[in-house]
Amino acid sequence: MLKDFAELSTPLLADACVRQGVPLRTAPPGIAAVVPGGRVAGRVLPARHYGSVDVFLEALGGAREGDVLVVGNDGRQDEACIGDLVVLEAAAAGVAGLVVWGLHRDTADLVEIGLPVFSYGSCPPGPVRLDDREPGALETVRFGPHTVSADDVVVGDEDGVLFLPAARAAELLETARAIHRTEREQARRIRAGETLRDQTAFAGYLARRAADPSYTFRRHLRSVGGAIEE
Repeated sequence: MLKDFAELSTPLLADACVRQGVPLRTAPPGIAAVVPGGRVAGRVLPARHYGSVDVFLEALGGAREGDVLVVGNDGRQDEACIGDLVVLEAAAAGVAGLVVWGLHRDTADLVEIGLPVFSYGSCPPGPVRLDDREPGALETVRFGPHTVSADDVVVGDEDGVLFLPAARAAELLETARAIHRTEREQARRIRAGETLRDQTAFAGYLARRAADPSYTFRRHLRSVGGAIEE
């Protein structure tokens, strides 16, 4: 999955979701790579945190090569729920990275380990609580307003984190590639002196919209083969 994602980005995949009618599921703003420029992509390996690392160890026992450990900790800002030992264990299990709805610690060690980790940021103390574990702690994870599972894949880069249905991942990746090709060509033409307004026949769009207020720019872009909004 990471190889397929290598030349793409989360914005391109978000646009692909819009174009294909797939509901957008993005992590809350602020979730970012511990090491700037980090990227991650793979099947979701879910684990809900309740104050103890045992749930992570149990989840990693069922990991497949290239999975991404997705940790649900309700976005808490008062504790770090993963640190260097969990990340080392994840690397040993063949996991491609971690995406945490919460905080991490041991930042210097995580940088040295090198496994991509996405979180809200760092916090020195670990949890001092131990909550009752819910059923399905290894089946689904709440991440912001969304619930994700092993039926999903997760991708992350400098722009944030996005969840996609695994059954449609190949289709969305191909659509994202097509959008990328169109946008790169449009960018090349702008640099060569042909404005985006000229490329998209924007004056014609304005005239058409004046006659028909229901005529949208997105509809116009589809008619001229452009890509900027989706």
